[in-house]
Amino acid sequence: MNIKEKAIAHIASAITVFSMQQNTNQLPKNISMVDFILKTVPEDIKQDITIELIDSVFSYISATRSDT
Repeated sequence: MNIKEKAIAHIASAITVFSMQQNTNQLPKNISMVDFILKTVPEDIKQDITIELIDSVFSYISATRSDT
């Protein structure tokens, strides 16, 4: 996997974990999804994580989830 693929995989996984923890009230009330993603990103891909990439992955996940 290249760096961009790793970044996308991490973002998608972090969105899933965030949603699961949010649904079970396991997250602090004041943490946003973006903050959660940025706090969990590994150092080796941190420079490749942008708000635009997070938004793109979130939009894709949202669009595919609404089709089910």
